[in-house]
Amino acid sequence: MQVVSTKLEGVVVIVPARHGDARGFFSESWNRRTMETHGLSIDFVQDNHSVSARKGTVRGLHYQTPPHAQAKLVRCGRGALLDVAVDIRKGSPTFGQWVAEELTAENGRQLLVPEGFAHGFVTLSDDTEIVYKCSDYYAPECDRAIRFDDPAIGVDWGVDREAAVLSEKDAGAPLLADADLPFVWEGYA
Repeated sequence: MQVVSTKLEGVVVIVPARHGDARGFFSESWNRRTMETHGLSIDFVQDNHSVSARKGTVRGLHYQTPPHAQAKLVRCGRGALLDVAVDIRKGSPTFGQWVAEELTAENGRQLLVPEGFAHGFVTLSDDTEIVYKCSDYYAPECDRAIRFDDPAIGVDWGVDREAAVLSEKDAGAPLLADADLPFVWEGYA
């Protein structure tokens, strides 16, 4: 298993080893002991599975506030998506900056999005399945969103607002400047 740092402290790409033959492949998508050797100690408590029927579906940018903030480990079970993490920790030197990783069923890559980051994705093909682990349970009272196309963030989604397939919640999400952001950067570990 390979762990690759990104320009955002704490956001990493995990590339599990795949063992394949004529039948297909086997891959260990998460192993607590292996991850702890990379300094990643997360207790995942919930697995989610999302299917987006149409290419160009945008979900996000989402996050949960404390006391139910969530780290997420995201992978693609079928199809392809562009997965995005945005730093929303006040005082962080990378506040408002983003990283994106193309996750496909074929490449097996995963994006680890820690607490203090908003998360979203756009599907790159029809019938895309997203599978992800969360470090806390869904808590509707803590559920928040930021507009995916906020110009202050400037994510290159590859789709504009008119073409994006959005939920009502995501279409009406506030800009970063108006969002409820309780996360504070605590310096480098």
